[in-house]
Amino acid sequence: MVGDSELEQAAAVLRAGGLVAFPTETVYGLGADASNAAAVRRIFEVKGRPATHPVIVHLADAVQLANWAREVPEAARRLTRKFWPGPLTVILRRSSRVSDVVTGGQETVALRVPSHPVALQLLARFGGGVAAPSANRHGRVSATTAEHVRSEFGAAVDCVLDGGEASIGIESTIVDLSGAEPVLLRPGWITAAEIEGTLGAALAAPASGAPRAPGTLAAHYAPRTPLTVVKGEVLAKHATTLVRQGRRVAVLALGEAPPLPAGVTWVGAPRAAAAYAHALYASLRRLDEAGCDAILVEHPPRAPEWAAINDRLARAAAGTLAFEAT
Repeated sequence: MVGDSELEQAAAVLRAGGLVAFPTETVYGLGADASNAAAVRRIFEVKGRPATHPVIVHLADAVQLANWAREVPEAARRLTRKFWPGPLTVILRRSSRVSDVVTGGQETVALRVPSHPVALQLLARFGGGVAAPSANRHGRVSATTAEHVRSEFGAAVDCVLDGGEASIGIESTIVDLSGAEPVLLRPGWITAAEIEGTLGAALAAPASGAPRAPGTLAAHYAPRTPLTVVKGEVLAKHATTLVRQGRRVAVLALGEAPPLPAGVTWVGAPRAAAAYAHALYASLRRLDEAGCDAILVEHPPRAPEWAAINDRLARAAAGTLAFEAT
C-alpha cells in the first residue's frame, strides 16, 4: 500500500502544478490541482482530451462542496449523505472560483468524494480539489491498475500512486442536479433505482440542453481493435465466420469456449455483474493486446444491475450493438 512519504510527494507534485495518477474505487484518475488552470490543461494535453469535455473535481469530503458550487440543493445533500464517499458524481452550478478549463466552458461543475483510502488520504493532504478524469488516452479503455497507467503514459505523468486494482472497475454514476429536476447523465454502480429511492423522485432522461458530462460521448472506453457486441447464441458462429474470412478474433464471453477453429482468442468473463464490472477493462486491454483484427463481446444481461456495463460496452462499440456477417 502507499506510504506516507509517497502521499506527501504526490501532494507536493499537485501543489507544484504536476500530474498525479491515483487509485479510486472506480478507476484510476489522472489528477491536477483543480484551482490551477495551467495544471488542468496539462491533463487535456497528455490525454488528448477535447477542451470542451469537462472533468470531475475530486474532494476530500462533502464540506468542500461550498467551495466549488454556487448553491447546494437539498437533492445534492441527500445524495451525498447517502453515497459519499463513493462512486457518485453530482453536477451543480459552479462557483465563481471554478475555471472554464475544468467545466469545459459550462456553468456547471462535476464533483465527487471517492471512497478509496489512498485517494482520500491524498485529497486530505493536498487540501484542495483535484481535477481528475480517468487515467487513459481520451476515448480509450480506462485504467484499473497502476501498471495500466504506466504503460499508457510512461514519463508523461509525474507521479503514479499504486493502490492496487480498482474495486468497482467502471466509472461513477453521474447525476445532474443543476436544473429543476434530477437527470441521470451516466449510469454507474449506484443504480437509478437507488438514487430515485433516496430522492423520492424519478430521474429524468438527458435533454438536448443537459450539461456535457465526462464519459458520455457516443464513442468512448474503446480498445484500438474494433469491438462489436453480439448475442450469446450467435457468438461462436460469428467468430468462426470471421476466422474463415482470414481474420483473427478475440472473444469476451459469459460461457466457456465451444470447439472453435484456430485464430480465436477466447476469454471467459464472470457471470455476476459486480465481478464482470471489476474485470471488464482489464479484459478489454488483454483482448486488445492479443494482436487480433476484431473483438467480439457477448451481450450481457439487460437487467438493471448490468445497466452501467451495457452503457460502457455500447460506447466501446461506438454505439453498435448488432453484427451482420459479411
